[in-house]
Amino acid sequence: MNHHYLGLSVLAIVLILFTVQCTADELELVYQWTQLGSESETDHRDFSFGSPPTDNSEQFNAYGNLPMGVSHHKGRLFVTVPRRRPGIPSTLAVIDMRSTQSKNNPSLTGYPHYMVNRLNPEFAADSRRIVSVYRTKVDICDRLWFVDTGYLEYPDNPRQVQRPSLWVMNLNTNRRIQRFEIPEEMVEFGYGIPGITVDVEPDRCEDAYAYIPDYQWRNLYVYGLAQNRMWRFSHNFLSFEPRFGRFNVAGLQFVWNDGVFSLAIGRRDETSKDRPVYLHAMASISEIVVPNSVLKNETLARSGEDYNERFRHLGPRGPNTQSSGHAFDEKTGVLFYAEVNRNAIGCWNSATEFHPENHGIVHLDNKEMIYPADVTIDNDGMMWVISNRLPIWIYSRLDVTEYNYRIWRQMPEKAINGTICMRN
Repeated sequence: MNHHYLGLSVLAIVLILFTVQCTADELELVYQWTQLGSESETDHRDFSFGSPPTDNSEQFNAYGNLPMGVSHHKGRLFVTVPRRRPGIPSTLAVIDMRSTQSKNNPSLTGYPHYMVNRLNPEFAADSRRIVSVYRTKVDICDRLWFVDTGYLEYPDNPRQVQRPSLWVMNLNTNRRIQRFEIPEEMVEFGYGIPGITVDVEPDRCEDAYAYIPDYQWRNLYVYGLAQNRMWRFSHNFLSFEPRFGRFNVAGLQFVWNDGVFSLAIGRRDETSKDRPVYLHAMASISEIVVPNSVLKNETLARSGEDYNERFRHLGPRGPNTQSSGHAFDEKTGVLFYAEVNRNAIGCWNSATEFHPENHGIVHLDNKEMIYPADVTIDNDGMMWVISNRLPIWIYSRLDVTEYNYRIWRQMPEKAINGTICMRN
């Protein structure tokens, strides 16, 4: 027998087995919907909330209910449905995974209950109620954070119902801990606030900070829980990159100019004790980084341009990597991106140089993951993703006989297996 060929054969088998074992585990599909329903819609087909003007009826409208954000906490999935069309029973909803058997078209329940989500007659302002929420975050202290934009984005009748406000909910009691009304000196309208990121240590729950991007006005707002105050950062890096405002999703071409859209907090530097805060605009392929000690410094924020040099351009991610949300996994040190222009979840290991060649893809699906709108990592380390076909919903028409909205999950270490992001 030719031992040379035998050796090559054994080597080939080993390489094949190694490749199979190192292939990334794609994200697992958890739930999917053709259209969103709700318990109220199922039980009361003519359900309406309040008595708004007849020219803007709040009668339930399944097509207008487009899910945008997802967060998980101890068997409950929090799903947001921003009010971009009339007929949305709850802008903040929850799925109890323990009592939901089917992955197809599960019902949504208003959180903390429907009355908090219900719009008042004549759209009257009410600090006890939530108007419109885009994305949420669950922190290590069992709290749910979100911004109520207070704004109805109805195409024919947009309006600011009430001041935008930051809410903090105790997930163990389902009671509100805090509601902070964002001052008009910070921002005139709530339109443009796509989400929130929470910076807190597990042994210092009261010393938490919330970072709130504003893609419309290209500002970054910081809220200190202990201080119960908010301050603002303005910087050129919070704007969009005109060269990368062109999108092509599901055959639809369009131009967006959305500025700063998402923030993610990285590993602590053992020397400076700072954590890097990664941020980017939606219409951009660049990542920016700033120490969290800078963002926490209210005096610095109010000093004007003294902080300009602290914001640093980290580098480009690569072609067509425009991203909505992103999330950092502490265990692997990997940053995950919801890449809307590629219908993919991208990754970068923070132990490597920030360069396009060091960016990978853990999941890509041009059929089922059209427009990943949010990515979060829960307190157990599980990554969650929601996709919603938003450009089709805006610029064309969804086929309501198909599954349009999906929620996925995967452990980060499994997701990056076999990709360039495995590097330690």
